[in-house]
Amino acid sequence: MAKKMVFGRYDYAAFSCFMAYACCSLVVPVCLVQLAQSLGFPLGEGGKGAGGALQLGRSIPMVAAMLFCGFAAGRWGKVRSLGVAMVLMSVGIGLAAIAPAYGLLFAAVAVAGLGEGVVEGLATPVIQDLHIDDEPGRYINFSHSFWSVGVVGTVMLAGLLLYCGVSWRFVLAGACVISLVPAFLFLLPYHGPQKPDRQEQLHWTTVSGHALELVKTPRFWLFFTAMFLAGGGEFCLTFWVSSFIQLDYSASALMGGLGTAFFAGGMIVGRMVSGFLVSQEKLRHLVVGCAVAGTLLGLFPPLLSADMIWILFGLLFFLGIATGPFWPSIQSYCVDRVKGDSTMIFILLSCAGVPGCGFFAWLMGVVGDRWGLRDSFFLVPACYAGLGLLIAYDWCVLRRERQRK
Repeated sequence: MAKKMVFGRYDYAAFSCFMAYACCSLVVPVCLVQLAQSLGFPLGEGGKGAGGALQLGRSIPMVAAMLFCGFAAGRWGKVRSLGVAMVLMSVGIGLAAIAPAYGLLFAAVAVAGLGEGVVEGLATPVIQDLHIDDEPGRYINFSHSFWSVGVVGTVMLAGLLLYCGVSWRFVLAGACVISLVPAFLFLLPYHGPQKPDRQEQLHWTTVSGHALELVKTPRFWLFFTAMFLAGGGEFCLTFWVSSFIQLDYSASALMGGLGTAFFAGGMIVGRMVSGFLVSQEKLRHLVVGCAVAGTLLGLFPPLLSADMIWILFGLLFFLGIATGPFWPSIQSYCVDRVKGDSTMIFILLSCAGVPGCGFFAWLMGVVGDRWGLRDSFFLVPACYAGLGLLIAYDWCVLRRERQRK
């Protein structure tokens, strides 16, 4: 039986951080149809690439920020860096709320991406440091479930507000305000027992050395590729489900948000249950099993007819359960399998997952332009099958290593 989980001040700060991060990441996709209508950029047949390009434009500065955040953590500490990043993320979404044209919207999303990159790179290492001696993989899975809580809250509330005729500008402004809450939690003075910043200030050459050591490790690239695919599969669904339901099912923004909420609700279940029940030793079993389930379930959504929307919602929920454990479990499992600085491992793996999100969200829009958005959903099971094969291969290598001993 797994031990009872114990939380402190910075755990709750991390929970709110993940929720705000999800809110800022998803508020633009949920409002995408209304944004296109208001700012005059295409989103119908032949124009979905413009919508996907917003995510790609967000991902590039995110990766740049993640590459820098290791130096920021070494110089100023993870907690202070996270607080400043949340402020930057809030500013970016605030600028998006007042953007008068697509080009300025694109630039504002990129500014938010800079803050999101630091959050993506450092939030998980904080949890790892807090619980390094007590099965950190469980706490990482549980904490990441609050990303999905934020997704559900964002898509449902934003969808309801849009359905009621509230301007998308006010919806984005609300996300801007929400992001300031975890910023204060991280930046306010704290003198309690939790110490997430375990190391002294590090020189940039030390941080670079940690990164170089990982880059030279062949096994690390297996997990890097798995994270790229995991990010792609997850965000194809997260980014495009709402627009897909509105465009292909002729449904309202509220129904589009509900579809995304079903998927995110499944992710909450997948991450919280695995956090409570799955031990560190069983993470590889969890990832491979979820990859098989996700691949099989992912084949069905493109095959459903327009009158089967509630069956689609059920499939999205179970796809969410299968998808939820991928991102946090692959990261935590990699720390066990690859020698190196754990903070840098989390940062560099996020540098794979985030571009995966951007690349596949963009690719799904391009494929949707050419063959239809419905058929582009086959990218999801392709991603899951690929990452499952990679982790299964490493599992086989691990078994051979243990047999030799």
